[in-house]
Amino acid sequence: MPRAMASPPGSSQGPWLDGLFDLTGHGTTMRREILAGATTFVTMAYILFVNPQILGAAAGPERAGALLTSTALVAAVMTVIMGLAANLPLALAPGMGLNAVVAFQLVGADHLSFAEAMGVIVAEGLVVTLLVVTGLRQVVVRSVPLPLKRAIAIGIGLFLALIGCKNAGFVSAGGGLLTLGDAGRLHGFPVGLFAVTLLFTGWLLARGVRGALLIGMAASTAVALVARAGFGGAGFASHVAELPAAVVAAPDFSLVGGFSFGFARVLGPAAAVLTVFSIMLSDFFDTVGTVVAVGQEAHYLDDQGGFPRPGAVLLVDSLAAAAGGAVGASSATTYIESASGAAAGGRTGLTSVVTGLLFALCLFLSPLAGVVPPQATGAILVLVGFLMMREVGAIGWDDPTEAIPAFLTVTVMPFTYSITNGIGAGFLTYVVLKLLTGRARQVHPLMLASSLAFLIYFALGG
Repeated sequence: MPRAMASPPGSSQGPWLDGLFDLTGHGTTMRREILAGATTFVTMAYILFVNPQILGAAAGPERAGALLTSTALVAAVMTVIMGLAANLPLALAPGMGLNAVVAFQLVGADHLSFAEAMGVIVAEGLVVTLLVVTGLRQVVVRSVPLPLKRAIAIGIGLFLALIGCKNAGFVSAGGGLLTLGDAGRLHGFPVGLFAVTLLFTGWLLARGVRGALLIGMAASTAVALVARAGFGGAGFASHVAELPAAVVAAPDFSLVGGFSFGFARVLGPAAAVLTVFSIMLSDFFDTVGTVVAVGQEAHYLDDQGGFPRPGAVLLVDSLAAAAGGAVGASSATTYIESASGAAAGGRTGLTSVVTGLLFALCLFLSPLAGVVPPQATGAILVLVGFLMMREVGAIGWDDPTEAIPAFLTVTVMPFTYSITNGIGAGFLTYVVLKLLTGRARQVHPLMLASSLAFLIYFALGG
């Protein structure tokens, strides 16, 4: 891969930094890398407040400060490691979607404790790490057809959008059915704030504003704080949108190491294996696509679309999944928001190190975790769902043997509040339709084995 042109004459960068990250060889400067790292941080910092609110449904809202600490910790450590090990401008943080699975499927539906749910995430991360080390990860990736890979991400996006609407009070469950607002009626300031936040942040996205999600959430929180202080609570629940006694505090590491592998006893061996497997699949496919997308901005791809040091990238990403579970923050993964730093000129791992150090500073902001109202984070979740839906046009809807399984994957996930059910429905339908239409050769043996396992899972009542 040809190197970019050398850095401009007179540019200043420490010799040791240049030697460590090869700034000159990548045609960049220390100043440019620092600005790029800050850009990536601003673009993805919304996770510091969204993740505690989602996981708070499982761990308890009183753990919001500890959840922010754990979120900042895994993002800081794994992003710095990625920068040093891979020397690419890639940032990591707890992934959107899997945090919802922890809260609403593993804890909410499967009745695991929060520690046991994090044990599932640790186990999943260790399995993926083993597959990377043995070189089997790509075999598993190739066994799943592309439409189903896309459908998994799209289904998680719809799942997030539904959770966002429900948390914000825009929809509610009444009589077993989802209805608009409270018993079919929208009323009150909080629901109005959700709608305005959604439209305002959507406008920022349409304008291409960097950090649009963070800006929209911050503006919404500010409005909520003013409304609560000036209008007798403004309809918010107690302790929502209230300023803490202090903005800065010592980090709360109480969730670190608090995971348990007791989930196997609660779920049963077969269901435990399938649960780990389904979460592994949802965590499996994004990394390569994300790294390639960032590489297009950072110009580090070769003529075949390959990227440098793939072994290091995949290993760090898989270890991040296990690390996220180990600290109680859910699975961490490489963020597509890294492309914003690449677009700002980031070319090396120094960009990631800067982003990681900024996350480290946020370890001291745990009191702010409970300030952001669910109407603000709900709107952000809906827009994250929109961003994940963009792949829907790439599914080949003209082939029913692939389109129907993809459709069922997308719809069963949010309808049943279960990523496992969605993947299982898609896998089973894909295999059955291919076999019935005489296209058995298109079914990978691993797909067939997985589908048989999901058949047993559904036969036993999920």
